[in-house]
Amino acid sequence: MAMQCRAQDSTHVIPDSVARKRQWLVGGLSVAGYGGSLLLLNEAWYSQYPRRSFHSFDDSGEWLQVDKVGHAWSAYNLSRASTAAWQWAGLPQRKAVWVGSASGFAYLTVIELLDAHSERWGWSWADMGANFGGSFLFAVQESAWKEQRIQFKFSAHKINYEPALRNRSDDLYGSSLPERLLKDYNGQTYWLSFNLRSFAPRSKLPAWLNLSAGYGASGLFGGFENLSRDANGAITFDRRDIRRYRQWYLAPDIDLTKIKTRSKVLKTAFSLLNSFKIPAPAIEFSEGKIRGRWMAF
Repeated sequence: MAMQCRAQDSTHVIPDSVARKRQWLVGGLSVAGYGGSLLLLNEAWYSQYPRRSFHSFDDSGEWLQVDKVGHAWSAYNLSRASTAAWQWAGLPQRKAVWVGSASGFAYLTVIELLDAHSERWGWSWADMGANFGGSFLFAVQESAWKEQRIQFKFSAHKINYEPALRNRSDDLYGSSLPERLLKDYNGQTYWLSFNLRSFAPRSKLPAWLNLSAGYGASGLFGGFENLSRDANGAITFDRRDIRRYRQWYLAPDIDLTKIKTRSKVLKTAFSLLNSFKIPAPAIEFSEGKIRGRWMAF
């Protein structure tokens, strides 16, 4: 009789032969997906700039750390997706968590190595710390609670800049909607979304109800300051009159993974979409003031 193992993300038993095939499939797709995306990233992004030997760069003060939070979000969700794939392949829960978390962290480490050999960037210990923090947040929750009571989410919206800032924003963040959503730090918000029922299991709160704390920033038209110079040191952009400030939010949220459904397609879709914060009313804390927002993206 064939040996059998239990998949950690389902209630049915997976035959050992099926598990082995799934593990080969997940491993192959992981190598192909990670490798292919890195090759595309290198060609589309890093090949445009001169290469040099390994070097580091302290960018911990750039962009009011919005980019660092973005690194942590990426590591968290890569680790979460990879772990789910390995659980589907039949790995024991604990092993799937550590393999998934390690692979998510390793992928971002390779990207950091590309930075380290690019003239424009450099190896960033701040980036590495953020990457580790994101993967660790996922792994420690999965190990301690076997669920994600605190989820890491992202939201963004396109900002229509005034004409005087349009060229600068297009140069920094691109002009298309996808570019702006991915690059424009002024329009991004990152959220830690707390599932209330998980922390109060005896309560009558809906299982899907979350409370989210968000972080973003505004007034960012340069990494360290709103100033740019050309190769000769001449100032090409100077808007140091624009205040750079942090934004903090508090808003309700929905944990899509807690919505009951028998459809495997919907379960997968809800899990993927749960990386993103659903727009909702919010309270904003910024510039020493408290503001109400009808809808925060």
